[in-house]
Formats: sequence, structure tokens, C-alpha cells
Amino acid sequence: MNMQEEIGARENWREKLSATRNGLRNLNRAIPEATRAFGALGKAVKGSDAPDFKTKELVALGISVAERCEPCIALHVEALVKAGATREEVAGVLAMCIQMGGGPAMMYAARALECYDELTAE
Repeated sequence: MNMQEEIGARENWREKLSATRNGLRNLNRAIPEATRAFGALGKAVKGSDAPDFKTKELVALGISVAERCEPCIALHVEALVKAGATREEVAGVLAMCIQMGGGPAMMYAARALECYDELTAE
């Protein structure tokens, strides 16, 4: 089994993203005012000039790893891929997460890198 098949056997991040979005849509229908307000906060924060969007998403990925939130990891890695983040940039943030968070952060950092590899594989 090659590396990509091994990753696919363990996790399908595209399916996880789809399931996450479905769950969020369901939540949006249940509490539309609250989710709209949260979405507006995200737009306001990400819309300001400094730092740039990619840097903000790298920070968000670091927090996602620290908080051990796999759906957050998937969403922020996807945003980083779309923003043109390199594997080295993502890995650098993950290294910082490990330095600050120890063993548990290492486990989620590994998951985040798997997600990046899957979403950038052709």
C-alpha cells in the first residue's frame, strides 16, 4: 500500500469536510440568527488587511490543532490549500503547535498534515 492509499484507508478528509458542512447547514437551520452572527464575525476578522488571509488561516490551523478539533482542522487546511499555502508553511505551523502542545498536539498535527496531503493530491 502506498502512502496515499494508507492515508485514504485511515481517513477521507473530503468526506469529513462534506459531513462537517452538512452538520453546519443543519445547525444554521436550527439557529439562523446565531450562526449568521458568528459568520459575520468571521468575515469581519478575515476581511481586515493585516495580517493577510493566509497568515490568519495558519493561525486558525494552529488553534484548531491546539483545541483538538478535527472538523476545524479540515476547514482551515482546505482554506490554506485554496490560499496557496505550501506544505512547508503548514508544517512550520504544525511544528510550533508540537513545541507548545507536546504529545497531544503532535497527534493532531499529524492528522492536519494528512489532511493537507490528501487535499493537495492530484
